[in-house]
Amino acid sequence: MSRPSWTTLAPVVALVVLVPAWFAHPESPVVLGVLALLLVGAVLAAVHHAEVVAHRVGEPYGSLVLAVAVTIIEVGLIVTLMVTADKDASGLARDTVFAAVMITVNGIVGISLLVGALKHRLAVFNPEGTGAALATVIALAVLCLVVPSVTTSEPGPEFTGAQLAFAAIASLALYGMFVFTQTIRHRDFFLPVEQGQHTPTVMSSGGGDSFEHAPVDLDEDGHADPPTDRAALASLGLLVVSLVAVVGLAKIESPAIENGVAALGFPQAVVGVVIALLVLAPETIAAVRAAARNRVQVSLNLALGSAMASIGLTIPAIAIASIWLEGPLELGLNQLQTVLLLLTAAVAILTVVPGRTKPLQGGVHLVLLASFLFLTIAP
Repeated sequence: MSRPSWTTLAPVVALVVLVPAWFAHPESPVVLGVLALLLVGAVLAAVHHAEVVAHRVGEPYGSLVLAVAVTIIEVGLIVTLMVTADKDASGLARDTVFAAVMITVNGIVGISLLVGALKHRLAVFNPEGTGAALATVIALAVLCLVVPSVTTSEPGPEFTGAQLAFAAIASLALYGMFVFTQTIRHRDFFLPVEQGQHTPTVMSSGGGDSFEHAPVDLDEDGHADPPTDRAALASLGLLVVSLVAVVGLAKIESPAIENGVAALGFPQAVVGVVIALLVLAPETIAAVRAAARNRVQVSLNLALGSAMASIGLTIPAIAIASIWLEGPLELGLNQLQTVLLLLTAAVAILTVVPGRTKPLQGGVHLVLLASFLFLTIAP
């Protein structure tokens, strides 16, 4: 009888340890260090099981599964911290969502393009699907993170109750329309293409859409055959266990993170950045692996899908939670953050339009990520 692999043991052990640690509130540096190691193991296990599920269901469903699962965990973590935080948490949702957008659109996209272009000379993807995803992300980000700073009905960077409800409904509508487009109406636009292959072009010939060249079938790329239904279901269950362990352990580690941020004299917004980095770690690793295998479209699906879900699902959930949460809910970005967001949007548009990139474009996005991180610490 074969022994369980580490990807099976890591999330189970992390979840088992999480239960007593959740009630014990450990403060010992040694214990917190062990929990941090278990957190890393759970993150790596989540990557593995997400890739198994993604291989079984195929693209773009696999990317969607991971993006939605991680965003659900992100929402749970934000709400939990807002309820239990000792310090002012009115801007935690904004800081975490904005950090998620900057990390995905600059960090995950940047490193994926850089890895793909360095290893395969050019990083090739489908501009129709990627452009649609980017347009949705920009619309959501401006509507939910920029508009609150310029409305006049409520003082400060806040929505009124009616405005927040409208933003939540609009976010769900945009996200729902994109998911329909990605998985049903124009699924081909989100499948990877190979170098030298033309991207799909719509032919107007009276009937439905047709394509000159269809994207490649990922199941014929020489990799292992898709896992069985039983293996995929097991990985799906272990993915859920891994993500629960990640959010639980991150919650336990959060006081140490907050104290560390305060001890270093960093702004409170850095806490949101750390949360986003922890939550997005599985998707980052999965995206880099996909780019190394010349599946850059999968990487972009993960990155932009995560950014979109971080706004389109988090804002409605926070809007509902705000009914019970006490205190203000600040969603509007300041001037510096707005400039960084608009610069990111402009650069991302120029990156997506050609449908292929050199290492330079990946480097530009990574510099923007570094600028965001540095200016968050030293605004």
